Amino acid sequence: MRRIALAGQQVSNSTDTHSMKLIDLPLMLRLKQNAIVLHSELGLTGDARGQSSALLSSIVFPRGLHTLLGHVNEANVVGQFRYRAGDVNAHIVYLAPTLAEDQDDTIWLHMLDAMARHAGNNGAQTLVAEVEQSHRLFETMRRAGYAVYSRQVIWKHEPIADVMMAPELRINGETVADQIGIASLLGCTIPGILQSVMGPSTDMEGLVYRKQGRVEAYIAYSEGKHGVYLMPYVHPGVLDEAPDIVAAALLAIERCRKVPVYVCVRGYQGWLENTMLDLGFAPWLEQAVMVKHLTAGVRQTSFARVNLMARAGRKPAATMQVAQYNDNQR
Repeated sequence: MRRIALAGQQVSNSTDTHSMKLIDLPLMLRLKQNAIVLHSELGLTGDARGQSSALLSSIVFPRGLHTLLGHVNEANVVGQFRYRAGDVNAHIVYLAPTLAEDQDDTIWLHMLDAMARHAGNNGAQTLVAEVEQSHRLFETMRRAGYAVYSRQVIWKHEPIADVMMAPELRINGETVADQIGIASLLGCTIPGILQSVMGPSTDMEGLVYRKQGRVEAYIAYSEGKHGVYLMPYVHPGVLDEAPDIVAAALLAIERCRKVPVYVCVRGYQGWLENTMLDLGFAPWLEQAVMVKHLTAGVRQTSFARVNLMARAGRKPAATMQVAQYNDNQR
C-alpha cells in the first residue's frame, strides 16, 4: 500500500488481486449482476456468470473455473476465466462490472493483467476473449496486449419447428474412429496461424458428415438451459450441401426444438452466411476473437512421439502436415 499526499491529506492508493474466497462471495454476487460475458458458448447456453451455488461450488471444486477479485483504490472488479490442465488456451468467461464509456479503465487493465499472469502460471499459453468491437472494453483489451485473430458473427434462430424438411444426407455422432478425419478437416478449414486457438472447445460434442469415406463436415455443439450453440466446420468442396448438413445437425439435436439456437460463423468461413440465411437464421451479434500470448515460443527443435487420436476427450489438434496431405488427396 502506498500513501500519497494530496492537498495536505493522506490518501490510500492500494492495489490487490486474489483468488475468490468465501468471504468475497457477497461482493461478487453484487458485482456480477452487471457483467460483460466474453465466452459466447457459455453465455448463450447458460448463465456464464454463475448462480450463487455455482460460484460457491467453484471455490470448493473449481472444475477449471478461476475467479479473481481485484481492488484498486476504492473500486472492485471480478474476473473469471476457464482453463483445464493440459489445454493450450484459457478463455475469459466474464468481467464485472462492465466498463462504461466514460470510466477510467485502470482497474480493468489491472484485472486483465492479473488473469493473464494467473492463467500463465497454471500452464496456459494464450488467453482468449470474444468481445464486440463497439464496446469500450475492445480498446482496453488492445491496450492490454490482446490482438484480433478473427471476427465472428453469431446467428440466431428461435426453436426449430418440426416443419423443417429433413435432408436426405446422413449425419452421425462423432466416434474415436473419426478423430483423424476431423483433425484433417480442421486443418483444411482453419488457417494455419489460427489453428491452436480457433478449434472447438474440449467440452463440445460433435456430429460428422462423411462423403465417400472422408469427413467433409464437422458440427461441434453445446447444449444448455438457455440455448444450443453450434460451430460448423464445412469443407469448401461440399459448399452446395452446407444447408442440408447444418439442417441435419439441427434436427439431430433434440434440444434445438426447445430453446433458441445460435451458430457461430467465423471470418475464415464467411461463405456459410448464405447457408444461415437459407435456413432462416438472422445475424445477432458481431464479435472479435481477441488473443493474448502468455508464453514465448520454443526456440530449440525437439522431437516427441505424437498420438493423432484424441486423448482424455480432447479434440484433435489440426496440423499443417495433415492438412497438406488431405489437400493433395483431393
